[in-house]
Amino acid sequence: MTPQVILDRVRIVLCRTSHPGNIGAAARAMKTMGLSRLYLVQPLCAVDEVATARAAGADDVLAEAAVCGSLAEALAGCVHAAALSARLRDLGPVAVGVREAVGPMLAQTAVGDVALVFGNETSGLSNEELQCCQQAVTIPSNPAYSSLNLGAAVQVMAYELRMAAYGGLPPGPATQATPFVSVPAAIDDIERFYVHLERVLAQTGFHDPARPRRLMPKLRRLFARAGLEKDEINILRGILDSIEKPTGPKHRSQAVEPEEK
Repeated sequence: MTPQVILDRVRIVLCRTSHPGNIGAAARAMKTMGLSRLYLVQPLCAVDEVATARAAGADDVLAEAAVCGSLAEALAGCVHAAALSARLRDLGPVAVGVREAVGPMLAQTAVGDVALVFGNETSGLSNEELQCCQQAVTIPSNPAYSSLNLGAAVQVMAYELRMAAYGGLPPGPATQATPFVSVPAAIDDIERFYVHLERVLAQTGFHDPARPRRLMPKLRRLFARAGLEKDEINILRGILDSIEKPTGPKHRSQAVEPEEK
């Protein structure tokens, strides 16, 4: 299966969501990562203009969301369900970390749909809802402040699912800037630049050839790390030329006749 087919078999299930903005934020988080199947279990709010505004263009995900009367209905036909929970429970599946969970979860898409289940913003998932899932997943957060917004939690999980589906190398944006690069500079051109640089530094008094110390070796190391291109060498040589033979506005103004007193 292609990575996108794998992602198409993932359901995002929100249980008893109380704020329409969080539904919209979840839809947006899903669409940015290539997920599209949203299930709303007994929502405590309407999917209204607030949800649409927070979706920010993911209107199609909202429009196609399935509203279910129970979690069992939302999970019908799934072969695996993972519950997002920040609280450790005595009952229910053992909690694992996000990256430990997403790989095996996506492997299950070879035989059917899988689901990520999120609870209510205030109370999270009930014990009964948690026990409907085969695995619990915890997003590692600051122990001193582990409260994570529902939309943000969906975004974290959607990102990890996308990265796992694409083996860590998802495609980039459809339109990209043309890389601004030129061919690498030839070694002899780089050596001529170093000769030119040392001459100009000596002329300005910054470098004393009689007491060179380690200036030029350090400058060589600096420019070697940059991986100089041919255009960059030309620019640097041009800067050095301008120091040796100034023609800029400052020097041109010195040729202007002095004002009459």
